[in-house]
Amino acid sequence: MRRLFPVTDLTPADDEGEWSLDHLADAYAYPEQDGPWLRANMVSTLDGAAQHDGRSQPISCESDMRIFGTLRGLADVVVAGAETVRLEGYRPARAREAFAARRAAAGQGPAPAIAVVSGSLDLDFSLPLFVSPLVPTLVLTGNGAPADRIEAARKAGADVVIAGEGSRVDPARAVRELADRGLKRLLTEGGPRMLGQFVAAGVLDELCLTLSPMLTAGDAQRIAGGPPVAVPERFALTSMLEEAGFLFTRYRRI
Repeated sequence: MRRLFPVTDLTPADDEGEWSLDHLADAYAYPEQDGPWLRANMVSTLDGAAQHDGRSQPISCESDMRIFGTLRGLADVVVAGAETVRLEGYRPARAREAFAARRAAAGQGPAPAIAVVSGSLDLDFSLPLFVSPLVPTLVLTGNGAPADRIEAARKAGADVVIAGEGSRVDPARAVRELADRGLKRLLTEGGPRMLGQFVAAGVLDELCLTLSPMLTAGDAQRIAGGPPVAVPERFALTSMLEEAGFLFTRYRRI
């Protein structure tokens, strides 16, 4: 049985408490605003692990993946680090009929673009993510990226976006560059290093965090890595759903 905690006025979609895709899309709608909105979607075990054996799928569940698909269905662009793209086997986002009318009404394309963050451009540009996406994949890199790798990305059909100096991608600049291309509803799915950079840059607006009722021990990464911020930034809980011990939470920056 799926339950809703009374954090917001969100109510179950029907008498059985089932969450339809339309219901979830309404619940997770992006706020109306002129500028970009960066949302992160992550999963963590009870003891803080963001992965098991290097992947997030083992600590996830069917409803988590349903929300994952909903968040993608609402986004203009999905931002991911190169390591996550390799480990999780990223493929192009697909058009889904369930979100077609909603995306058309919002002036969006049939599917979100994927934006891969990579300073070195050590990526396999022969993969479907680059050569056969429904909408062109973007590659965010620095102005010092190897020229031959930039050319390889462009030959594969990727849109190369310079968003930093040297081999480093600046998180705040990456958000601005994407917004300047009309991609204002941003979703990052990781990995932990990428999320840590967005947190440190102070550009994360919302965190959708699934708390998995599992314990893994070990030395798996947390949901955000990298250097700590000088002063912890406070977020407010805006909604929470529960199913089979999994908690699906949303936090917004105060």
